[in-house]
Amino acid sequence: MRLRNVPGSEAIVGNSPFVVQEAGKTRGHWKAAFGNDHPIHIEVGMGKGKFLNTMAMGNPEINYIGIERYTSVLLRALQKMEENPLPNLLFICMDASELEQVFGEGEVSRIYLNFSDPWPKARYAKRRLPSRQFLARYDKILEPGGRIEFKTDNRALFDFAVEELEPAGWTARQISYDLHRDGKMMEGNVMTEYEEKFSSAGNPICKYIVYRTADFLQNNTESTTG
Repeated sequence: MRLRNVPGSEAIVGNSPFVVQEAGKTRGHWKAAFGNDHPIHIEVGMGKGKFLNTMAMGNPEINYIGIERYTSVLLRALQKMEENPLPNLLFICMDASELEQVFGEGEVSRIYLNFSDPWPKARYAKRRLPSRQFLARYDKILEPGGRIEFKTDNRALFDFAVEELEPAGWTARQISYDLHRDGKMMEGNVMTEYEEKFSSAGNPICKYIVYRTADFLQNNTESTTG
């Protein structure tokens, strides 16, 4: 269970040079914030930051932004950054519903959703990060050809996520219901804290990589005729 109340965490996050304060003012200018023209990848609901920290270390040509709602959770990621600062990694403390206020149209190249809160009650379905409501938000900030990668051990949530794609105008390029037994999709896989925990317990990990349907069809047509 995520820690949500650590005394002093709000002050630490609010004063950290690794956390973008008033992120809405940076909307449309994130490449300038990093000081380069590298593509921007974001993780929505980043948890303690292991995944993004590993990605940023291994891919200096990409800028990463981690989004986490809870200061007490984000605090763990800041501790890693203080030990080993990375110039291509920044954090934002905010609710995911505010994405369109923080990122401009087409400003993001890739979105990662890792082990998101399942919000199991039906009345909260629209709060699930792979829901059609959130897919509409991602559509606004992803560049043409941009993609979403989603991983979870929760099969019910994954089934829901797959069912949401078609009505929301998205198409899956790759789907696996047992990622760690899928050699192709495991290439370059970076595990999160939850992934390590659940996979070591024998839980199958599900993953999809999806594109807007229009982008997917265009790319397939070009590869066929090219």
